[in-house]
Amino acid sequence: MARPAVAGPAAAGTAAVRTAVTAATGATGAAVTGTAVLLAAAPAGRGRVMDAASVLPALAAVPPGVLTGTTTATVVELADPLDPQTVLTRLRAAAASPGPMVLCLAGQLHLDRRQGLPHLALARTTPATLRYTALPWHWLAGELGVRPPGTTTVVADLAADPAVWERLATTPDLLHLGPGSLLYGRVTPAPRRGEPMTPGYLRSWAELWRSGARLPYATLHAESAAHAAATAPEARLLAPAPAHAPAVDQDPHPAILAAAMAGRHGEAAAVAAAWEREALRRHGPRSGEAAHWTEVRADLARLAGEPARSCELWLAAAESRLALGQPTDDPDVEGAVDRAHHQWQLIGDQERARALGPALIALRRRVPGRRPGALAALTRRMTD
Repeated sequence: MARPAVAGPAAAGTAAVRTAVTAATGATGAAVTGTAVLLAAAPAGRGRVMDAASVLPALAAVPPGVLTGTTTATVVELADPLDPQTVLTRLRAAAASPGPMVLCLAGQLHLDRRQGLPHLALARTTPATLRYTALPWHWLAGELGVRPPGTTTVVADLAADPAVWERLATTPDLLHLGPGSLLYGRVTPAPRRGEPMTPGYLRSWAELWRSGARLPYATLHAESAAHAAATAPEARLLAPAPAHAPAVDQDPHPAILAAAMAGRHGEAAAVAAAWEREALRRHGPRSGEAAHWTEVRADLARLAGEPARSCELWLAAAESRLALGQPTDDPDVEGAVDRAHHQWQLIGDQERARALGPALIALRRRVPGRRPGALAALTRRMTD
């Protein structure tokens, strides 16, 4: 069924607002309506270090009900808004809705040095006008803080200026949004020069949503963080602490394998993602523990009959181990590349296989393995 577009009130300047509603199908009685807010903001001109608005088409292509997990949903889109009061008004109206709310946020964080508070830069923000033209992060926390616990999820892809980045190291809860909101995100240090970075973490969420899989937020976060790790390995990841954190002396592998062998692949992936999230929280993305859980997810993709995804994850695991300083003849490194190669050979989609081929060839050149002719065979198949 086509979703009708209902135009919202015009926003000031370049702040574009779009509201879309999906009609309930086959439902009786009142349906719960969710609200999704897509906010992408960055300064115009030389102050732009993130092309935040580039992610909006991908997010807008996700069915509203998938964003919010409800049958009926409203989507409000704010692209490069000019005025913090306008953004506050839109957020306040969205936060007043009783149903589930999802805020997808891409942009730049800057520190107000006088008050020591982070702000989200908007289109007219400059270093001199930050306090008047940017959205204070505590405004966002204040609007979301009045909502019932468990009804609000924020997915953020943010670039931090040096002052914010330094403050995050000493104040991990700097971006805390209160006990009622679940915050999943990636914060990267803003590049000092060159082309603006892209919100690849948030784009990965959009692509996973569009695939039709109704994955837990924790799984979406883990998958997206892994996808984006290659472009920003130094990023800080934001995720709520698990309600029941895995016990450190508990071995989760038998339960994960049992679920996968029983065909409960979504359950197995969700449990593995929870353990990966704990490893990322405890040890960081550049750790042997995080690489191990990437390998577990790669093997789960193999068991689920997803060779392309398995190949991609094995490639990521090999790169992670090499980045940790493990030698090219290390058994874990060689094993990861060999498994990536084997899964690549099983990919039925030739276009996807060709897309993964160059990364596999580059790794094979560094990690030839113990099978003579593996690189030559791979190169021949790519040229067939």
